[in-house]
Amino acid sequence: MLEYIKGGELKTKSIDLLELGPSTDVDTLVEEIQKAEPLLTASRTNQVKLLIKRLQTKLAQHTNRKFYLFKVIRAHILPLTNVAINKSGSCFITGSYDRTCKVWDTASGEKLHTLEGHKNVVYAIAFNNPYGDKIATGSFDKTCKLWSVETGKCYYTFRGHTAEIVCLSFNPQSTLVATGSMDTTAKLWDIQSGQELFSLMGHSAEIISLSFNTSGNRIITGSFDHTVAVWDADTGRRVYTLFEHCAEISSALFNWDCSLILTSSMDKTCKLWDATNGNCIATLTDHDDEILESCFDYTGKLIATASADGTARVFCATTRKRIAVLEGHESEISKISFNPQGNRLLTGSADKTARLWDAHTGKCLQVFEGHMDEIFSCAFNYTGDIIITGSKDNTCRIWR
Repeated sequence: MLEYIKGGELKTKSIDLLELGPSTDVDTLVEEIQKAEPLLTASRTNQVKLLIKRLQTKLAQHTNRKFYLFKVIRAHILPLTNVAINKSGSCFITGSYDRTCKVWDTASGEKLHTLEGHKNVVYAIAFNNPYGDKIATGSFDKTCKLWSVETGKCYYTFRGHTAEIVCLSFNPQSTLVATGSMDTTAKLWDIQSGQELFSLMGHSAEIISLSFNTSGNRIITGSFDHTVAVWDADTGRRVYTLFEHCAEISSALFNWDCSLILTSSMDKTCKLWDATNGNCIATLTDHDDEILESCFDYTGKLIATASADGTARVFCATTRKRIAVLEGHESEISKISFNPQGNRLLTGSADKTARLWDAHTGKCLQVFEGHMDEIFSCAFNYTGDIIITGSKDNTCRIWR
């Protein structure tokens, strides 16, 4: 990020370094950046090189790391529904059928707060990453609540849905929270005022997936009506609808530079779409059963899919060719995510294990065992050196 003064105002500009790798020639890269960006004068050359070398070091970290079990947390008296981790990895949250959300310190495993007030299952939970000072909780009681991470105090209760809230997301700027409901609508709420801004109407069945793009001006909703809708977050207007799946949608998201949309479905396929016009670019058909989740790596070059057939796949986003098959789980895989470096994949399965894989070869590097029931949630922290797993056995585990 560059900061500069123009017309007396402080402005910011970003330079994407998505091509950066551990072996990139930094001198050549900085020369290319300076040719394209006049703000980076010769006096800043050494500073920019230092920053890029630091990024390179981060990309190379934790490559061959073996994780060990640090702590088992018996989090709730009833089954967990979800686990989410803040960007720094300093704390994480758990939602439960016991109607609460709990905030935990990752370093010690100690409970920091119990967020009480919902009258039914707390199902959807999220931090306002990258800031991490607020939490949103969505409940089967049809409300969403906004909380302070520091104090555990409830700022607002968002009321308006007429059925269970099953998904939610903050925009990257942390000015809005979006909620998706079984009532077929999504709603956008203003974090400062607590007011409903827009109701996104048009789906004919429950909305089970929603996410913002990086710039926060678009929001995507996936529904059991087999469609995905893209909305303008500033006006609440529907921009276009993606129609080509022939079964319920399981996930929908943008890649980092907002050029592509990835959707997965119970029709056993993933589809890749041009985010500028909504045209379908490719259909990925390599699974024998429903695809339960899909994701991009941080550059948007790799796609990973997790299926009820017990396997996962890695594809190249540009060629759409399959790169690797991840085999070893004994039951469906419902969760999959890349590590921040993009070279490892984490999967969570109904076979009570999570697994760590090499994203390029498909080799299983580590099996996380010990849970007594299905793993429904697993995630890396921002640096990729901590993993949290959450299970229907009422516990979550911290691996370091």
